[in-house]
Amino acid sequence: MQPPSPSGAPSPAGVNMADLKEARVPDIGHADVPVIEVLVKVGDRVEKEQSLITLESDKATMEVPSPFAGVVKEMKLKVGDEVSEGAVIALIEADGAAVSPSPSPVSGEGRGEGAQAPSNSPAPAPAPAPAQPTPAPVAGQGVQPGIAPEGDVAPQVRPPVDARVVMPGDAPYASPAIRAFARELGVDIQQVKGSGRGGRIQRDDVSAYVKHALASGARPSTGASASVGGLSLLPWPKVDFAKFGEIEEKPLTRIQKISGANLARNWAMIPHVTQHEDADITEMEAFRKQLGAENKDLKISPLVFQIKAVVAALKAFPQFNASLDESGEKLILKKYFHIGIAVDTPDGLVVPVIRDCDKKGLLDLARELGEISKKARDKKLGPAEMSGGCFSISSLGGIGGTYFTPIVNAPEVAILGVSKSAVKPVWNGKEFAPRTMLPLSLSYDHRVIDGALAARFASFLANQLGDIRRLLL
Repeated sequence: MQPPSPSGAPSPAGVNMADLKEARVPDIGHADVPVIEVLVKVGDRVEKEQSLITLESDKATMEVPSPFAGVVKEMKLKVGDEVSEGAVIALIEADGAAVSPSPSPVSGEGRGEGAQAPSNSPAPAPAPAPAQPTPAPVAGQGVQPGIAPEGDVAPQVRPPVDARVVMPGDAPYASPAIRAFARELGVDIQQVKGSGRGGRIQRDDVSAYVKHALASGARPSTGASASVGGLSLLPWPKVDFAKFGEIEEKPLTRIQKISGANLARNWAMIPHVTQHEDADITEMEAFRKQLGAENKDLKISPLVFQIKAVVAALKAFPQFNASLDESGEKLILKKYFHIGIAVDTPDGLVVPVIRDCDKKGLLDLARELGEISKKARDKKLGPAEMSGGCFSISSLGGIGGTYFTPIVNAPEVAILGVSKSAVKPVWNGKEFAPRTMLPLSLSYDHRVIDGALAARFASFLANQLGDIRRLLL
């Protein structure tokens, strides 16, 4: 006759009651949090701090570790259960106890808390343990995780989690946040293959699916929803605008059609973040005007100084002078410095590229910038003159505005937006003094560049523009 387990059921056969301990859910800050993974099974050995289950609230996913080492004798939770602080996860035979001849828990149905079986009644027969799915063998190993050859100690590894076990059927294995992200992009998450543990769908999996779908070149269908490269999108609204008033139809230019498709792809595929910064260009502007007075046949715009400052920043932060390869798994670092310049033309925006900007002085850049801008407006740019860029600059300084979010020009990983400079009062430590401030907007691909690196790049760039001596080094 076995003493009862802490849950009221008799302890598993052969297990000393004193050696059974309850692994409980700690303070998780939420109530009724669903279990989305059970990471161990009856008979598994667990180490202290080894994860037992995975919980997922609407804001986070968390693994609950074992507070002690031992062998799992009974699981109290299953996938789909909702738990709060204090819920019992499992009964674990603590280290030092005799090995149980049978890991199967004994059913305690019909018994009260702490009830003892009558001494003259026979011990109840152990109920068979619930069938557990056998994990697939791990590649390169001769045995399954947690199962040792005869005479050996079981390897101290956690069995791999199979999404087909924890989420049977065709249910996609993804967090609420990832599901929401997929919905925002119009992605049918059922079609996404997960790369996380046990087939869990990650944010990068959704992005990669979108990238592959767009690269396939599929076109919208004519059903209730459109399928663009595998993306389930609502069809474009059809509206008879003429019934509301007078209209005029004007076809898009070829440049607008091409650039529009590229911009849509880049916006959908690249996780954009924009870092804003102000550069004090008071001294730079004074020098630029002096240089212009000495070279009256040449237009020296602020853009040539910005190009030189960008080259210096790319040398200091080479991760910005890079591109992701087509698979999205490798970063290609470039040793050359070709800068794309967005030029506004009557037919739309084009981005010619000035090559080897690190090898050219301010006057050389001013001359080449004038020539290539004229070719762009005259529609004489060739494909070679619009390819090979490392980094782009989109300047609206001659028009106006303060800050904006330029769209990264794939396969580049960043772009600089420049707005109109303005004279502002700036505190110099003693008083407010008039200074010419230039708003900068740095958009970057968050898959490659994190916020801290972007802030350092933008600050470095502003310092370069603020100290004209640095640009001339």
